[in-house]
Amino acid sequence: MNAPITAITPLAPPESRHVLILKQLERKLLWLSAWMIHNANHIRPNRDGLKVGGHQASCASCISIMAALYLEVARPQDRIAVKPHAGPVFHAMNYLFGRQTREKLEGLRQFGGIQPYPSRVKDGAEVDFSTGSVGLGVAMTSFSALMADYTRLHGLGRTDLPAGRHIAICGDAELDEGNIYEALLEGWKHDVRNVWWIVDYNRQSLDSVVPDRLFGRIEGLFRDMGWNCVTIKYGRLLEAAFAREGGEALRDWIDDCPNSLYAALTFQGGAAWRQTLLADLGRSKARAIIDELTDDELGALMTNLGGHDIETVIECLRAADADGDQPTCFIAYTIKGMGLPFAGHKDNHAGLMSKEQMEQFRRDMNIRPGHEWDLFEGLDVPEAELQAFLRDCPFGALLTPEGRTLSAPSVFVPAALPIPRLAGRRMSTQGGFGEILAEIGRGQGEFKDLATHIMTTSPDVTVSTNLGPWVNRRGIFDRHTRNDVFRDSKLASAQRWGMSPKGQHIELGIAEQNLFLLLGAAGLAPGMSGARVLPVGTVYDPFVNRGLDALLYACYQDARFLLVSTPSGLTLAPEGGQHQSVNTPLIGMAADRLASFEPSHVDELGVLLRHAFDFMQRPDGSAVWLRLSTRALEQNERALDPAAVIAGAHWVAPPAEGARIALAYQGPVAPEAEAAFEVLREEEPGAGLLAITSPDRLHAGWLAAMRARRSGDRSAVAWVERLLAPLTQGAALVTVLDGHPATHAWLGSVRGQRVVPLGPDRFGQSGDIPDLYREYGLDTDAILDACAQAMLG
Repeated sequence: MNAPITAITPLAPPESRHVLILKQLERKLLWLSAWMIHNANHIRPNRDGLKVGGHQASCASCISIMAALYLEVARPQDRIAVKPHAGPVFHAMNYLFGRQTREKLEGLRQFGGIQPYPSRVKDGAEVDFSTGSVGLGVAMTSFSALMADYTRLHGLGRTDLPAGRHIAICGDAELDEGNIYEALLEGWKHDVRNVWWIVDYNRQSLDSVVPDRLFGRIEGLFRDMGWNCVTIKYGRLLEAAFAREGGEALRDWIDDCPNSLYAALTFQGGAAWRQTLLADLGRSKARAIIDELTDDELGALMTNLGGHDIETVIECLRAADADGDQPTCFIAYTIKGMGLPFAGHKDNHAGLMSKEQMEQFRRDMNIRPGHEWDLFEGLDVPEAELQAFLRDCPFGALLTPEGRTLSAPSVFVPAALPIPRLAGRRMSTQGGFGEILAEIGRGQGEFKDLATHIMTTSPDVTVSTNLGPWVNRRGIFDRHTRNDVFRDSKLASAQRWGMSPKGQHIELGIAEQNLFLLLGAAGLAPGMSGARVLPVGTVYDPFVNRGLDALLYACYQDARFLLVSTPSGLTLAPEGGQHQSVNTPLIGMAADRLASFEPSHVDELGVLLRHAFDFMQRPDGSAVWLRLSTRALEQNERALDPAAVIAGAHWVAPPAEGARIALAYQGPVAPEAEAAFEVLREEEPGAGLLAITSPDRLHAGWLAAMRARRSGDRSAVAWVERLLAPLTQGAALVTVLDGHPATHAWLGSVRGQRVVPLGPDRFGQSGDIPDLYREYGLDTDAILDACAQAMLG
């Protein structure tokens, strides 16, 4: 067994009662996190035989960091992203604060228990950021800090609450993730403040030991981006040893020691340390330091890294706190598995203590059998004193009477948005979106409050996604006022790009991950800062895939925002295959907490845009995705049923009762479908023409109705079932969209009808719309051929 985390050597400086209590609670966090995982794997019944897993070594690595932060430095207004694999430490911390239950801890990784990685939605209000997707939680804190500045400078948030820091505790292997560096650069552009990233630098990843040169690269990158960089390398025991005669030789030896050798010696223990040190330093004055220690004391000294010395960590955090709001990266040297029997072993990432090892660990921690979950079992400080200490922790205080999760009142959304004149016009849905948003941007009358709360953003495609008119009216956000040089120089430009703290558009670089991280941070603003922000982000539809991980991560946290992806599909004809999208309608159907729509005409868009601003504010709402096009279609004034448009489809030409065929279209292929329908109706007068605005909502409603019927509600009927009810049981459906045909193929399952789905299922190419529609089976002839095939069976 390695020396316990609290081992003291003759070199240890005296400690106060306060520090003693901190170390006792630190010890308890180590026990609870390790026992929580052990209970899930070895104590709790395992009905299916699957490995439960957990990360005891990764938890142990950052115990001191989290204890210093939560028990001493952090305040209730601070927002913290916890390293994913340290989730059990986070849950144990909340258990000490009385914010988590024993039953939940016992249910780690079990249905109804706490999640393996902290989850805002599933683990309760104490989780600021979900962190299961590696690196994204770290990057998210930077954008959360940006949004805190935005809401404060716009007067949208709670003005009675102090500003907080946005803090990430991250594993060093997370720094391999590219999204972190994209966020780092974007944060530099926007002069982000009040951000701390604390790197648990244990120099071990899942499979191996991290290369020795990584530290220098990390520090250089952060300094280049304007961050303060603080290295927490040595604890007080080692610093005291370095101050003695021969200490410099010992320091030089550790500084030059390869990560792999250091890890191996840590695992082997004091005797191995002694043998290696004497072989290298036996003739130096450092021997006097080594010889006076037992093997256990020597092992404790050589593993006394800064990230495991709670006093050193607190001192460094407090110093940075006093330095102001400059973003700071702390590189805290640690040992993976510190205090556990496999500390330092390169295979310890998914390693679990055996039952025998846990029994020894129990004895070392003075835990009696049957008392494993007792809050203060095995500690050397009276319970009343520990309880009083926890009550006095700054982070334990209530931010508001309701807790740390804030709320914001809903913004009024008028019954109808200002739709542009449509009769006799040709217009694309992308163009319509720009005109509607620009008109809202006037901020007049009943749209004043709505305009104030909308925030737009885009990854370097602001103008080409038709946000330009909105930006001209509302301005670009920057913490500092910056003039538009072109305008000041009287150079002609359609865009006014002046920047100020009151601007409502945040211009991003082209990295799509940053777009979705910012949308996620903005979509969490009500709970984070008490500010109602209505975030709108635009991006080219095919490039949603570039940021898909961050998009799903934002949805997983239940962030509320509007994504507008445009232009989409093969219809972006001359741009070629890499700028054309095929799979995005399927992503919209599969993504949870994201309602996706694709209107074909601007009147439908108006209904859906109004719905989006309302739906993202509802307790039972979600984020919304609009897939738009640059293809200009003939617009007509018509009476729409908004409920039908929102539910996912409406009949343009209702079918006759008992009709044998219906044609359904989605998006910009409407003209080809309408032309085919006119020919079809000559042969089948009772045929129907269906406009699908959301296969996602249709499908979700159908699944919900089937679940309700299975639960005994025989009256449950989905909207899609009502729509298709007039058709005869053996009727055929022909569907067409500028997206993967599987998007509509499921419609045949609703009533057991034949479906011929049309749509591109392979990469596109350059061309014009007639050529591409013909090649990929979207033109009128292809639709009529499909109708004939469907009718013939």
